Amino acid sequence: MPKVHITDTVLRDAHQSLLATRMRTEDMLPICDKLDQVGFWSLEAWGGATFDTCVRFLKEDPWQRLRQLREALPNTRLQMLLRGQNLLGYRHYSDDVVRAFVDKAASNGIDVFRVFDALNDLRNLRVSIDAVKTTGKHAQGTICYTTSPVHDIPVFVAMAKELEAMGCDSIAIKDMAGLLTPSVTATLVKALTETVGLPIHLHSHATAGLADMCQLKAVENGCYHIDTAISTLSNGTSHPPTESMVAAFANTENDTGLNLQLLQEIGLYFYGVRKKYSHFESEFTGLDTRVQVNQIPGGMISNLANQLREQGALDRMNAVLEEVPRVREDLGYPPLVTPTSQIVGTQAVLNVMTGERYKSVSNEVKNYLLGRYGRAPGTINNVVRQQACADEKVITCRPADLFDDEMETLRAEIGSLAQSPEDVLTYAMFPDVAREFFEQRQSGNIVPEPLKPIEEGKEVCSVPPVEFNVTMHGESYHIKVTGSGHESQNTRPFYLSVDGVPEEIIVETIAELGAGDSSGDGSGRGSKRPRAQAPGHVTASMPGAVIDVLVKEGDSVSEGDALLVVEAMKMETEIQAPISGTVTAIHTAKGDSVNPDETLIEIE
Repeated sequence: MPKVHITDTVLRDAHQSLLATRMRTEDMLPICDKLDQVGFWSLEAWGGATFDTCVRFLKEDPWQRLRQLREALPNTRLQMLLRGQNLLGYRHYSDDVVRAFVDKAASNGIDVFRVFDALNDLRNLRVSIDAVKTTGKHAQGTICYTTSPVHDIPVFVAMAKELEAMGCDSIAIKDMAGLLTPSVTATLVKALTETVGLPIHLHSHATAGLADMCQLKAVENGCYHIDTAISTLSNGTSHPPTESMVAAFANTENDTGLNLQLLQEIGLYFYGVRKKYSHFESEFTGLDTRVQVNQIPGGMISNLANQLREQGALDRMNAVLEEVPRVREDLGYPPLVTPTSQIVGTQAVLNVMTGERYKSVSNEVKNYLLGRYGRAPGTINNVVRQQACADEKVITCRPADLFDDEMETLRAEIGSLAQSPEDVLTYAMFPDVAREFFEQRQSGNIVPEPLKPIEEGKEVCSVPPVEFNVTMHGESYHIKVTGSGHESQNTRPFYLSVDGVPEEIIVETIAELGAGDSSGDGSGRGSKRPRAQAPGHVTASMPGAVIDVLVKEGDSVSEGDALLVVEAMKMETEIQAPISGTVTAIHTAKGDSVNPDETLIEIE
C-alpha cells in the first residue's frame, strides 16, 4: 500500500491560481480517463471560485459540470472546497440553505468536503460538517494557516481537537498564501499528529518557493496526504508539481505508488490547455517571496492588480501591498482567504486611492467590524470601527443564528426560471448573475466570454464601438470597451477588456469613439456625466456598477449619509455625501457602470 496519498488540484485550485479559474469543462473531460487511472486519493474539482466563474463568465451550469466529471471519473474521489456558512458565496447563509447545498453537492458527485472558515471561527463550520456527515461523505475540517501575534501552534492544535470532536474524518492545514516554512511545518504537523487521531492533509501554495520542502517535512512528521498540481499547471501561486513529488518519494518507504509516465502524459495534455488560456495569466502568478511579509494569496494579488489597472494606477501596487498588513492589523488579524482576502484587499485599495484611510469603507468591512462574519481572531481597532460603523451594535453570537430559513423565499423569488432544486441554490449563491444566466438559458442566447480568436469575416459592431474585433499581425482579438473618462479632457483613460482581460489605455483623440452617443450610462461609450469639480459632486472611488441609488432629487442629506451602493471586484461600497445639503441632480441609475471622475450625484 502506498504511504503518501496525493490530492491533485488541476481541475480546481491550480487553474484558479494561475488562469483566473477560466478552464472550461470541455477542456477537462478529454483527459478524465487518464486522470481516473492514476489512483489519486482525490481530485479537487469543484468549489472555491469555480462555481462563480462557471455562471458569471463561462456561462456553464456548475452542477452540470459536477455531474459530467462524476461520470467521467468513476473510480476517483471528487473533492470540493466549501467556505463553511458562506458556502461558495460572499455572505453567510441560513442553516437550511447550507444543509440543502451540501445534500445536493453530495448527490451530484462530491465525496470529500474540505470545509473552512475565513476567520477560523469554528462556530461557522458546525452546520456544514454535520450536513456532510448526514450524507455519509467525508468531512474534512480545515485550519487556515496564517501568522500574526494572535496565531501560534497551540491555537492551531486547539482547533484540531475541536474539529475532531465535531466528527471530522480528517484535518487539513490550508496554507493558502504559502506562508509555511519547512521547520514550522515539521513542528506543526508533529504537534497535530501527537494530539489528534485523524489523518492530516497539507495544502500549501508554492508562492514563496517553499511548499515542496514543507511537504517533505510534513511527510517526515506523520502527514501522509499532500496536495499537488500536474506540473504544467504547478508552482508560482499554484502548488508543487505532482510528478516531482511522486519522483521525490519513489523507491522510499513513502512511495506514492503512482505511475510517473502516466502523469507525464497528463502533464503534456495540460501544457496545450494552458496555452489556450494564456491571456488570463497574471504577471503576479510567479514566485514571490513578498508573500512572507504581506501574506497576500496569489489570486488576491491578481485582483488587486486588476483594480489598480482599471484606474490607471498600477504604479501604486507597492503602496497597496504595504497597506494590506495595516488594514489586517486594524481588523484583528484575519487570515487572508476568501472572503476576508477580498475584504482586506479592497479596503487597502480604497485607502490608497482616496488618500485617506477609511474615508470610504466597503459594506463588507462594515459587516466584518460588526461581527457579521464571525469572531475576529484578535482585537479590532475601535477607532476604525467607530469611524466606519458609528454606534451600530456589534453581534457576538454565531451570525447565522440571526437568520430565518431562506429556501422557501429563494424558490419564490426565482420562480419558474429555476428548472431544478440546484438552480435555486445557484440563485442563492449569486442572485443577479444567476438570474441573468437563467434568462439567457431560457431564451437560448447563452454567450460565454470570448476565449478563442473571433473567426475572420464575422461582422463587427458599427460606430460608436462598444464591442468589436481587431486583427493585428495575423492574430484576432475581441475588444470590449467597459468605461471611459470625460470628453472634456484632452487625454483620458478608456477601460477595455481584451479577450476578457481588463486593460487601460490613454486616448488623446477621442471624438470618434464617443461620436453619436449621448446616453451617459457609462456603458463604455463616451460618458456624458459632468466631470467632478465641486465639493458637492459625488463620485465613485473606482470603476464599478451601481447596485442601488438611495436618494432622489430634492432630498436633504447630511455629510456622511449613504447615497449610492457601488460594486467593484465583488465588494459593495456605500458612497457617502461629502457635504450636507440638498440633492439637486442624479446622473446615474441602478445597473449603470461608473468611473472615478464622473459626477454621479450633485448636492448643493
